[in-house]
Amino acid sequence: MDSKPFTFMLQLTKTQQKEVQTYLESLSVGMILFGLRFAYKRERAISGGYLLPGRKSIVKKETVMLNHTQAGWRLNNWKAMIRSYRDKGYSYPTISRIKKEIRVIAYATK
Repeated sequence: MDSKPFTFMLQLTKTQQKEVQTYLESLSVGMILFGLRFAYKRERAISGGYLLPGRKSIVKKETVMLNHTQAGWRLNNWKAMIRSYRDKGYSYPTISRIKKEIRVIAYATK
């Protein structure tokens, strides 16, 4: 792998210069790229209007449009749903909260 120096120009205040210098000196190139990718994707999501940060929003996104029948199907096929949620990157506590909400919907009086 051939590495080359990279130079870029930014207009920064003195405080921002010190902060950026600290990051560049203390982080590896891989970590800097990871942070930039994360920031870039987050900015695209914010500007696109589809950023739903936080666990409550994830649970709401997965359950708000479910009807009684759909919720029952998800509970009956829970192992497949866990696999699907893990593929989306959800943590086990988030999946547990989703299941709790799906139970409420499935067992609600018709």
